[in-house]
Amino acid sequence: MEEHIINLIIVAVCSWTALFFMFRKLLPNKSYEFSNRLVSTTHATLAVTLSFLSVQDFTCPVCPHASLSTPKQMQALAITVGYLIYDLVCSHFDERSANIDNTLHHLVSIIGLGAGLAYQKCGAEMAATLFITEISSPFLHLRELLKEFGYKDTDLNLAADVMFAVIFSVARMVGGPYLAYVTLTEDNPLLIKIMASGLQLVSAFWFYKILRMVKHKFTKRNTVKKLA
Repeated sequence: MEEHIINLIIVAVCSWTALFFMFRKLLPNKSYEFSNRLVSTTHATLAVTLSFLSVQDFTCPVCPHASLSTPKQMQALAITVGYLIYDLVCSHFDERSANIDNTLHHLVSIIGLGAGLAYQKCGAEMAATLFITEISSPFLHLRELLKEFGYKDTDLNLAADVMFAVIFSVARMVGGPYLAYVTLTEDNPLLIKIMASGLQLVSAFWFYKILRMVKHKFTKRNTVKKLA
């Protein structure tokens, strides 16, 4: 991996950490998780924007296949790797976020994106992957932020749940398999192919959990209405 990419990752880790402490300072009455989710929302917005801007041909966003990564693609990936390292460490100081599912997701993502940066290949596919994996994240964090504002079990919170579930499902279970197929069938390094498969398996696992969450929310809502 080139030195300037390593430096960018280090700067990104420090920058996300500094942003977290800034939110903690500005919002002393909010929880640790609240500040971390604000950082995560900021990253998701930036990642989606950078990956969108790195597209070389909007008639085929994942083209050219198995090509050398452009500087914009490398930049987007490096900033995200820095964020994932920050978030992996940060989550272990929060009991609610410290679990094997979250750790596995972060490790698979870090290794996969790191492999792309090391090989400097598969940039278009990885930038597209970054887009589809982060496009639903703002709604993921919004549903939790609303709870801290006192909107738990409200129509607004349910709307955020549904929006997150729909966007996640379309992105991860429609766009995701296509990207995995392209990555596996093209001339990409073996490690990148393994990580593409691993990320899709993780997405499928989270898809299953999200379906259960949505089912539970609607069942709970209907039960409350009947009792009322």
